[in-house]
Amino acid sequence: MHARHELVPPKIVTAVCHARAARGGGPLCAYVYDLAALAARAEAMAASLPGNVQLYYAVKANAHPAVLKTLAPVTHGFDIASGGELAKVRAVAPTARLSFGGPGKTDEEIETALRACVTFINAESIHDLSRIDHAAACAAGRAPVLLRVNPRWRPVTGSHQMTGAPTQFGIDEQQLGAAIAHARRCHHVAIQGLHLHAVSNNPDAAAHVEFTVHCLQLARRVARHFDVPLPVVDLGGGLGIDYSGGGAHFDWDLFTGGLREAAAAHPDTTLILEPGRFLIAPCGYYAAEILDLKHNHGAAFAVLRGGSHHFRLPASMRWNHPFVVVDIDDWPYPFPRPEIRDSEITVVGELCTTSDVLARVTPVKRVRAGDVLVFPLAGAYGWEISHRDFLSHPYPDTILLR
Repeated sequence: MHARHELVPPKIVTAVCHARAARGGGPLCAYVYDLAALAARAEAMAASLPGNVQLYYAVKANAHPAVLKTLAPVTHGFDIASGGELAKVRAVAPTARLSFGGPGKTDEEIETALRACVTFINAESIHDLSRIDHAAACAAGRAPVLLRVNPRWRPVTGSHQMTGAPTQFGIDEQQLGAAIAHARRCHHVAIQGLHLHAVSNNPDAAAHVEFTVHCLQLARRVARHFDVPLPVVDLGGGLGIDYSGGGAHFDWDLFTGGLREAAAAHPDTTLILEPGRFLIAPCGYYAAEILDLKHNHGAAFAVLRGGSHHFRLPASMRWNHPFVVVDIDDWPYPFPRPEIRDSEITVVGELCTTSDVLARVTPVKRVRAGDVLVFPLAGAYGWEISHRDFLSHPYPDTILLR
């Protein structure tokens, strides 16, 4: 193993080597999920939270059934954003608590969510409230609703900004009064609180503490001004991961320290935290074998069996993803093995597009055709967001470490 070896634990390398050997020399392409590490991480996170804070997992980050089954007993619930995610969770965790959010919910999804007894369903607009009320009336029940709010302030930033700006997410803070008045006219809606997910991949834990304080203050102001109980404040997720390889991730201890203070000041409020990326990203790896090494216009390229159709995250965010070179000594051909030493390479995939790049101009000590590159921090928004059927290449294997 060579550059950045500290990012990949030895058991992952062993698993990749065994999987490569099991293919009988065929090119390896696989996602590796360390389920034992995931369970331990979730348990530690849940245990460090104050008593009135609950940990939900954002399914959108990675919906693999084994991931969901691993997290069901060690988290308080799941954050879902579609009828498909609802079905996936219920298949492995029939009684799990669910928070159903996201814009553009269909009537069928709302009806299915209510039949499945979701813990909360978000209303993203006044019209959303009417549709949820109608569905609940048809089901002869009451829908437990969180009003998703797009506040006018922006105390936290990240790779994707959902609030503090014109977006499709939530109810404008200035329309909250109208939304609450409308909710009072909806006889089959029970307002439980506010949902304030604001950002994706925020690296600043101190800013997230400030965001939490702002959310709680907003809930208290709204409850007093409109004389409405708001026992739940859903903070969403958005906790950041450093993909540069430097290890400067979101400071969980700093955040939970500030969260403990904020939660203690609001003992009658249940706070919900919904991390996805922060929970699962460090427990997943993408591994792909090098099919070709070549020089073109003075630049060196490693061409993988795989690429952005499997692991779109680096291309979508336009960053260089760190990787580790895993030596595969077997070389079954009678001709010389291509090799590059002490050079910089650009790692590309097998697609017919110049955007199929996972890492650009990255230094390596040695890399050979037939070696495997392992990309850490690939547990979230890897396979889930990839255009997997482009060019109709085979899907990657899945290796589960229990």
